[in-house]
Formats: sequence, C-alpha cells, structure tokens
Amino acid sequence: MANNDYLDDVHVRMLRVTEDLRAIQHELNCAAMQAPNDPELMEALAQLPEIESLEMLKSALDQMRHFLWFYVQVMTTGSEIVEENTPRNPKKLQSAKLEPVLESYNSLTEAVLLRHFANAKNRKPN
Repeated sequence: MANNDYLDDVHVRMLRVTEDLRAIQHELNCAAMQAPNDPELMEALAQLPEIESLEMLKSALDQMRHFLWFYVQVMTTGSEIVEENTPRNPKKLQSAKLEPVLESYNSLTEAVLLRHFANAKNRKPN
C-alpha cells in the first residue's frame, strides 16, 4: 500500500511538473514573440541571470530526457511473458526471430551514422 501511495505522489508530481514546463514554454514563446518589438525586453532576456537560468533548465531537461529513455527501456524490457497454454502463432514466432536481427541492423546503422558524424567534424568544408 505504501508503494502505491508513493507512486501516486510521483504521478501527481509528474503531472504538476509537466504543467509547469508547458507554462514555461508558453511564457518563453510569448517573450520571444514580443522581444523583437521591445528593446527593453530584449535586453532583459539577454542578461546573464536569464541565460544562466535557461542553461540550467536545458541541462536538467536533457539529463531527465536521457534518464527517462533509460528508465522506459529498463521497465519495458522483458515485460512481455508468453503463457505456456496460449496457442503459438507462426507469424508471431517468425517476427520474434527477426527482432534480434533487426536490432543488430539498427545498432549497425547507428554506429555508421556516429562514425560519419565523427569523421565529418574533421573534414574541411568544400
């Protein structure tokens, strides 16, 4: 029961943070739209404390995005359990056999792209 209460609290916090992030995005969007016509606002937005706050928020959001990707991967891997009594569908079995092959192609593709981008940094532009 305590775990359910804890998870409920986390869920409520996630909803609140999501709402806050959307409100921040809306306010920053409004400021960005008004700034070109308002030199004082443009100057205020370019001040060091504002820039530092944006960088700190960006860093925290990037870290959270990476963590959430990892968390979802961990929580969803192996979550599908096949019961012994269920009839086996040949198409499902075939697709299950193909999944590791497709994953290896995906990782190879990602490796090739990473190598291309790494090599592109060292190239001179035409």
